Amino acid sequence: MKGKRVILSLVFLVLGFMIAFSYNLTSKKEKQESVNENWNAEYHLREQYIEQEEQNRKLQQQVINTQEKIAKMETNLAQGEQVLADLAEEAEKYRMFLGKVKVQGSGVEVTLSDGEYDAAKYNINEYIVHEHHVFNVINELYISGAEAVAVNGQRLKHDSYIVCNGPVITVDGQQHPAPFVITAIGKPNVLEAALMLTGGIRDQLVNENIVFALEKKDKIILDPIMGS
Repeated sequence: MKGKRVILSLVFLVLGFMIAFSYNLTSKKEKQESVNENWNAEYHLREQYIEQEEQNRKLQQQVINTQEKIAKMETNLAQGEQVLADLAEEAEKYRMFLGKVKVQGSGVEVTLSDGEYDAAKYNINEYIVHEHHVFNVINELYISGAEAVAVNGQRLKHDSYIVCNGPVITVDGQQHPAPFVITAIGKPNVLEAALMLTGGIRDQLVNENIVFALEKKDKIILDPIMGS
């Protein structure tokens, strides 16, 4: 009986050891599988995070590129608007120069009158206003920045011509008797200074027996030239 008990005890001991060993091995395996699963999940999450970061960088670069394109477009639009504004301003200047638009502004009014003379003693041609006197004044006004000029109210254009015919002058086919009133729109002080310069136009006219008068005007209105 004792021998059988010993054998049974050994059998149970071995069986218990085997069960404990199997349980311990299974437990370790389950822990290892759990660790592997956690590592795989973490690795997958890291892969997703890296992929998302890469997408974010690409999107950020696209945003930067788009912003640069928009900035260039805005710059081009601004430059285009400035070009159009400059062209409009130039066109307005040309229309003004051609006499196609009504103009108003400050400026000067120059009056050229025949000088006093004794017909018995002097040559009348040496005391009357000729076309070159009027032309010299007009030319000086344009050089000094006049935007528009008229003679006796007749607006001048880019191809106007002035011809002397005795005591009258003809401007673009229309006759005007003396005195000749030349009105010019521009900066009054600049125009006045140019005409009144010592040794300038005023002095030359006075030396040629022409009566010269100048008046600054706050408001001058010149109508557009009619016709083609």
